Amino acid sequence: MNLYLIESSCNGVERALLEQRLQAVETRAELLEAQASAQDNRLYVVLLASDEQAAREAFARSGLQAELVKQVRLVGQDLETVRQRKARANYLVEWNLPAGLTMEAYLKRKAEKSPLYAQVPEVKFERTYVCEDMSKCLCLYDSPDEQTVLKAREVVGAPVDHLTTIQNVR
Repeated sequence: MNLYLIESSCNGVERALLEQRLQAVETRAELLEAQASAQDNRLYVVLLASDEQAAREAFARSGLQAELVKQVRLVGQDLETVRQRKARANYLVEWNLPAGLTMEAYLKRKAEKSPLYAQVPEVKFERTYVCEDMSKCLCLYDSPDEQTVLKAREVVGAPVDHLTTIQNVR
């Protein structure tokens, strides 16, 4: 099974309805997590599916429009830890990766820089989803506020293209 990131617009759909719609997805794929950003009206869903088509078909059962579907790699946690801790992440950072960056170079840099998060103990790095096409990554944090996330990103030397608050939906 592969991991797929699906991004969609929430368009003001209430949490209870989102949760209900996402339940329909689970008949075709395992929904690892779904995070919603009220400030951006965005939904970030990660599914375990056999291939991209299966992920698309599963998400279509929600009645929501998939605006982006990409295979991703999970970095920083294993699947079981995500299942246990998915409700703890409350900030999402999107970083559009620079052209020419390889997965190998990204992972090496991540391993070298991650220990630096200890310099900002009030923020907890949770996990990253890196698009296999190396277009972008989404990093999730448990933090008291936005400034602390930005401070942590500065310490590890990682850019921020977009920062938003998130809430676990499923």
